Amino acid sequence: MRKIDLIVIHCSATRADHSLTPDDLDLQHRRRGFNGTGYHYYIRKDGMVHLTRPIERIGAHARRWNAHSIGIYYEGGLDCRVCGHRDLSPDRNGNGEIEPEEWIKTCPCFEVKDEFSGKK
Repeated sequence: MRKIDLIVIHCSATRADHSLTPDDLDLQHRRRGFNGTGYHYYIRKDGMVHLTRPIERIGAHARRWNAHSIGIYYEGGLDCRVCGHRDLSPDRNGNGEIEPEEWIKTCPCFEVKDEFSGKK
C-alpha cells in the first residue's frame, strides 16, 4: 500500500442546475488523454459517494502531490457569480495572453481553512 498523507479536494465548478454523472467525469478525463477519472472519490450533489479510482492507484488530479494523496471531487461549486479565467488570472509573463498555466483556479469553491478549522 502506498503512503497517503494528503487529501486534495476539487470541485466540478458547475452550476447547481447542471448534472455531471460519474460517466461524464470519466469521459472528460479520457478526452484529456487520461486513462479514466483521475480522482479517487466523486461526491454527487445528492450525497452519493462513488469510488472512481482505486485508492492503491496513484491519482491524476494534483501534479507533484498525486503519489501521496487521495483526490476527492465533488459535484457543483458555482453559485450565481460566474467568472472566466480572464477575470481571476494575471498575465504573469506579460505577453497579453492568459495561458492555461497562468490560470488561477477557484476550485474547490470554498475556503478550506474556514470549513475544516473546527470553528463554527
